[in-house]
Amino acid sequence: MKFEPNQKYTTISIYAVITFAACLTLVILAMNIPVIAGGAAKISSLLAPITWGVVFAYLMNPVLVKSESIFGKIFCKKKPHKKACRITAVTICLFVFLGLIAAFFAIILPQLILSIQQIVNNFQSYFTAVQDWVMKLVADYPDLNTFAIEQLNKVRADLSGYLNTVMPSIQTFMTKIGSGAWSIITTLLDAFIGIIIMIYLLFSKEVFIGQAKKISSAIFPKSFSASLIRVCSHTNEVMGGFINGKIIDSVLVGIICFIGMTIMKMDYVVLISVVIAITNIIPFFGPFIGAIPSGLLLLMSDPSQVIPFGIFILVLQQFDGNILTPQILGDSTGLSAFWVMVAIFLGEGLFGFGGMIIGVPLFAVLYTLIKDFVEYILKKKSLPVDTAEYMPLPTVKIKTQHKSFKLSRKSTKKSKNNDKK
Repeated sequence: MKFEPNQKYTTISIYAVITFAACLTLVILAMNIPVIAGGAAKISSLLAPITWGVVFAYLMNPVLVKSESIFGKIFCKKKPHKKACRITAVTICLFVFLGLIAAFFAIILPQLILSIQQIVNNFQSYFTAVQDWVMKLVADYPDLNTFAIEQLNKVRADLSGYLNTVMPSIQTFMTKIGSGAWSIITTLLDAFIGIIIMIYLLFSKEVFIGQAKKISSAIFPKSFSASLIRVCSHTNEVMGGFINGKIIDSVLVGIICFIGMTIMKMDYVVLISVVIAITNIIPFFGPFIGAIPSGLLLLMSDPSQVIPFGIFILVLQQFDGNILTPQILGDSTGLSAFWVMVAIFLGEGLFGFGGMIIGVPLFAVLYTLIKDFVEYILKKKSLPVDTAEYMPLPTVKIKTQHKSFKLSRKSTKKSKNNDKK
């Protein structure tokens, strides 16, 4: 008996085998989640130096581009020497990077630790001063006085427990650094190798980008490869512009905060300036997140400084939001204020504090991809892509009709009067 293959049933069989294999793979993965997680952690640990290098290179790339442009205009007007420009720009990036690290460990970190130690040592006197200040405010209201005492005692207990937990951790961390704990040495070694990788990536970034495009063109179809490259380029544009711009903006805000608080002779200048600079990276809610704990800290130290500090931060944030940020960032995300808030809430809910920072650029990329896809489908259906075409009709037309109705009524009255005459 001769066997005649049936194309229909062959296709069904292939799909059935693929489905069974996919289900079996999912079951095996589900049963070995701890093993997979351990393997992923091991791979992540092995790739830590490369991760450090990629992050460092990504952050220093704007410095490279700017330095290369300036150096090329000044020293290479007649004949551009790309290699000489690149070597000089990479050297500048290295000095800037190492200078920032040295400044942090030599100036900022000791001041931060000293400020935290002062807060812990003077906590009882600070809290007593705040308690006396609150008692004076509610002295004429017995019920409110009792409630305030209960809440202050509760806050005292919570803060004392928190500070007693934090301070030993800081001391243990400093002890580990001083004793050369293996984990600290490993981290520093990974960071050092990351700096070397950063130099290689910055020096040959065009080669690596070309290799990535070459692999993409070889593996994927031409149309998909072009779309993938376009998406990666847009992601890099949005992420790079936002993160690097926000870092520069936040550093400038921290410096201005430091100068202003120093002139006004306030307490904990370095600590509060660092807090303001870090939280300023978060769009929209960052100023409030940084100003509230800073104001409470000044309230414990010296209540008379709270109102001037609040006014200063309000002026600083207005200057940053209306002048500084638009000059540095521009419209790098292309998101409205509503979608920025949605991105922050989603990022914080999924990834915590870090998600509040990266949530906005990631959401901007996703927003652009969805927008491009929707416009592509609309164009295939020969429909307009402008959002204004789908908005409800304005009420002006209704008013116009209403006015025309009134006019017609007036005209009818006039015609009736003429008829009577």
